[in-house]
Amino acid sequence: MTDTAPVTTSVTAPATPARHVTAMVDHVLALAATWTAWDGIPAPVDDRVYTPHKAIRRVADHLVDHLAELESRLAGAEPQPDHWHASAITTTADLAPFTAEDLDEARSRLTRLARIWAHRLDALTEEQLDASPGEGWSFGELARHLNGSTYYADAVGDLS
Repeated sequence: MTDTAPVTTSVTAPATPARHVTAMVDHVLALAATWTAWDGIPAPVDDRVYTPHKAIRRVADHLVDHLAELESRLAGAEPQPDHWHASAITTTADLAPFTAEDLDEARSRLTRLARIWAHRLDALTEEQLDASPGEGWSFGELARHLNGSTYYADAVGDLS
């Protein structure tokens, strides 16, 4: 897959919790479509540095982390804390060139994660979205929080 069109939903979709997640992934993948032109120099942002691979890693990790939280809370279990180093580290893999194949992998990975999120959120009642079980943000707030994952892709930016 080599086109650069968004792969999840239209821009005019209503701002449902699921839409917050799918819109974020659309935004990330639209930027990622330009990253095969990356010059190999990490972008310093705030007190961290970002690369195309790091941005994709962080978005995917953020989606997985909060999905595990949501599912644990729905099951009445205590969410397992994550032990990732998050943005604090830049791995050797993060510094690799970002190829067309990497873009294809990112599209597959992030699109599937967004669809899992969308299906899960759409299956919840309004009460579950607003008064979610367990401690932490409501599931609606969690979806809006995930929208902030655009930060990682924005750190790399549009490289076209």
